[in-house]
Amino acid sequence: MGIIGVVAALTLPNLNSSTGDKEKIAKVKKIYLNLEDALGRAQAVYGTIEDWDIVTQENNLLRIAMSSHVERITEFMKISKDCGKVAKAGCFSSSSVIYLNSNKITSWDNGATTYKYILNDGTSIAFVTAAGTNILFKIYVDIDGPNRGANTLGKDLFIFIYNKSTGLAPYRAKNFTAYLSELKSQGETASGWIMDYDNMDYLKFTDSNGTCSGGSTVTETNPRCK
Repeated sequence: MGIIGVVAALTLPNLNSSTGDKEKIAKVKKIYLNLEDALGRAQAVYGTIEDWDIVTQENNLLRIAMSSHVERITEFMKISKDCGKVAKAGCFSSSSVIYLNSNKITSWDNGATTYKYILNDGTSIAFVTAAGTNILFKIYVDIDGPNRGANTLGKDLFIFIYNKSTGLAPYRAKNFTAYLSELKSQGETASGWIMDYDNMDYLKFTDSNGTCSGGSTVTETNPRCK
């Protein structure tokens, strides 16, 4: 019985962590599919998003453009609460969002061009404009909902983007090495890692080379900690 107890004490934490990670991975994949489906439905009704002709660099018109984009996409999502622009609180814990390295994020909440919602399953989402780049907008997703969980990129907060060239996608790093460096610090590319490698083992990295807490090192062909 003593031996069984020792073995259980060693293995149960790992099993609980693995189960928790799998649940989070499933949620990340689910919201991506939901966003993809909503965008597809919106484009079926209103035409290709690039042809909506409502994107501009001018501030006043930019607000209108973002509002139109968001309204057309969320029309096809199951929304339980619409918090509108940033001035309305309650849908997203913007004041306490942090990077994986515990530094506070101060720039993501883009004033009057951020729109926040809670979905029927409790997930919080925030659409943020990214005018002036090849990205039309970013979508911040908190799988725990407002004021719950770690409010940390890569743990319960994940980013998706709509790129003019590639469409809707998780926020990816440019290559495997870039993933290792970014995920050891900020965690913005966690959604890309999850979609590409189907795990959250980046939470076990002890350095930017992909060394895991157990001593193994991940590679692109074997991106899991042992």
